[in-house]
Amino acid sequence: MILLKRHRIIRSSPAIRSLVAETRLTPDDMMAPLFIVEGEGAVEEVSSMPGYFRRSLDETIKEVKELWSMQIKAVLLFIKCKDELKDNKGTEALNPDGLMQRSIRAIKDACPDMLVMTDVALDPFSSYGHDGIVEGNEILNDATVEVLAEMSVSHARAGADFVAPSDMMDGRIGAIRLALEQNGFTRTGILSYSAKYASCFYGPFRDALDSAPGFGDKKTYQMDYQNRREAIKETLLDIEEGADMVMVKPALSYLDIIREVKDAVHVPVSAYNISGEYAMIKAAARMGWLNEEKAIIETLTSIKRAGADLIATYFARDAVRILG
Repeated sequence: MILLKRHRIIRSSPAIRSLVAETRLTPDDMMAPLFIVEGEGAVEEVSSMPGYFRRSLDETIKEVKELWSMQIKAVLLFIKCKDELKDNKGTEALNPDGLMQRSIRAIKDACPDMLVMTDVALDPFSSYGHDGIVEGNEILNDATVEVLAEMSVSHARAGADFVAPSDMMDGRIGAIRLALEQNGFTRTGILSYSAKYASCFYGPFRDALDSAPGFGDKKTYQMDYQNRREAIKETLLDIEEGADMVMVKPALSYLDIIREVKDAVHVPVSAYNISGEYAMIKAAARMGWLNEEKAIIETLTSIKRAGADLIATYFARDAVRILG
């Protein structure tokens, strides 16, 4: 058979495949989420996330230093608030000596060059487990935004490089940017969860931080997974209001959204390879149904190929090790 085009030629050996690869995964693509708890010497495995841990601040510092040695240059902080400190106003979120604020300061002191990004939302601090202030069965938008802006300033004051609002309240990016400017934090960035969908894949994360909603669901503020154009609208508005980077969450079921956002904007695009996606690979690997290392790299490469400039992933440490 005579063919003028033989596409298999550039797939014929590892060497040629490497030379012509369109997408390359490196440590620079990854951000490591960290779960922080009160105490000392605590390293607690999250039962629904095998191999991932909640750590006390002293143990978190050790982890951050090791991540930096592995060339992972960014961490995203989440804290587990004690039940007795939770209320409906997010009071503890504004405590200058709260666990989040202490964690930011300690990490920047121990590893000054590590890029510290902080979760900005009320659900870890809420007695209702919602991302906003509750009145009756309603999640209040404007009152919540006021607290989120104060929280962002508190994180910036502690030394955060980026605040990452994950709440999906209307207008919060503009309010946060204004608050940062008015308080002199002109170098603090905003990584906005611009297209965050109401997803069933968040379950293990909520186990990790004990932040599941106490009633109802989050569908009045997180996005409907049936919608695509809405993600572009939300993202463009966040950029207009002052977001420096934007995020699509979750990642795997929303690769099309990552690509559409990437094509529509001129700021860095991140994606969150979330807890349920992590747990599925771990569970399948434990059953012997797939090769865990290959699944990790293929998954993260697909997210980058879709258009993500930065990937928040619980596989960051594993991926760097596998990549060698």
